[in-house]
Amino acid sequence: MSKRIVITGASRGIGNKTSKKLAELGHHVVAVSRSEDLLNQLKENYPKNITPMPLDITEESAGEKIGRYLKDNDLKIDGLVHNAGVLINKPFTEQTRADWQKQFEVNLLAPALLSKGLKSYFNTGSHIVTISSMGGFQGSSKFPGLSAYSATKGGLSTLTECMAAEFSDSRIACNSLCLGAVQTEMLAQAFPGVEAPVEPEEMADYLAEFILTGHKFYNGQILPVTLGDPG
Repeated sequence: MSKRIVITGASRGIGNKTSKKLAELGHHVVAVSRSEDLLNQLKENYPKNITPMPLDITEESAGEKIGRYLKDNDLKIDGLVHNAGVLINKPFTEQTRADWQKQFEVNLLAPALLSKGLKSYFNTGSHIVTISSMGGFQGSSKFPGLSAYSATKGGLSTLTECMAAEFSDSRIACNSLCLGAVQTEMLAQAFPGVEAPVEPEEMADYLAEFILTGHKFYNGQILPVTLGDPG
């Protein structure tokens, strides 16, 4: 049966590849990103399976805009992937309030408010997946320059556990995937010259399968997805 999945950060990297994978499998993706041009390119390749939704997820009205589209078209959703993220690699003593605020708003606050705003549009038995990081996984190795990023990703994982409890009566499962290094543009910008062991297409295959079936086996779980040592 075809599913309808909302994916944030769908214009590039893992979000883009996961949108393509789900479309190829015959599912419908509401692809969310600030880049209208890149979203339209995505739709050109999958005109029947991709709905571009250009918006900034940190806007207070972001959830309302997605909800309006769903309501106007009498649609429900089966999954939500909070994939959009910001990583600013900068020593702790040089991170400004603006650096912290930007990462907090994109990595933690936006997923919370979007989940809240879209709750009434989920089908029973739906799945919310937050894309966290091994930097936010308790007990994992930590690295200089990633204090704000790791803190917001750790908060995202805890938020996921809380949402699992809050949404249990509605039978909406919530899980967090703490990813290790993946060869994305965000990684290349933050760590020039670093080569990750996993390509975005490989992670997209895993994520597409997880959003579709992971809720059958997990709920309220923080799951490391890494080739390194998680602890």
